[in-house]
Amino acid sequence: MKAAGCARIFREKVTGARADRKELLKMLKHLAAGDVVTVTRIDRLARSTFDLFAIVKQIADAGARFCSLAEPWADTGTSTGRLMLAVLGGLADVERDLIRTRTAEGRSRAAARGQHMGRPPALTPQQQAEARQRRAEGATLKELARSYDVSLATISRLDRS
Repeated sequence: MKAAGCARIFREKVTGARADRKELLKMLKHLAAGDVVTVTRIDRLARSTFDLFAIVKQIADAGARFCSLAEPWADTGTSTGRLMLAVLGGLADVERDLIRTRTAEGRSRAAARGQHMGRPPALTPQQQAEARQRRAEGATLKELARSYDVSLATISRLDRS
C-alpha cells in the first residue's frame, strides 16, 4: 500500500464479512473531498456487491475517489470505473432481491411445515390460560407480569389474543 502511494493505511484485524469493522468506520469518518481510498482487492473491502456498493457510495458522497489495485476497472476517478460501479449497483439490487425472495420462500416452507418463526413464547400455553383466568378474576397486569417474570406487554397481549 505504501508503494502505491497511500499516505494513511487502515488495516482491519477482522474479516471483511463483518459489518462492525472499526478501521473501515474510522476511514469513512476521516474521508475528505479529494481523498483516494485504495484497496488491494475489492474482496478485502466487502463480501457482497450490496455492501461494496454501499461503501463506495459513502466514499463518493464524501467527495473522495475509490480504486482497487487488483481490479483497475474499479476506479471512480474514470468514466469506465464509474460505469462499472453503476453496473455493480444494479447487481447489488438484484442480489438484495434474491436474498429477499429466498428468505420469503424459506419462511413459507417453514410455515407449511408448522415451524414457529421468531422467538419462543415467553409463556407456555398452560401459563397463558392461567394468566387469562387470573386476569378475568381481577388480577392486574402488573401483578401477572411480576408473578410470571415477563413484561407488561407480554401480559397485555394475552388480552388481545
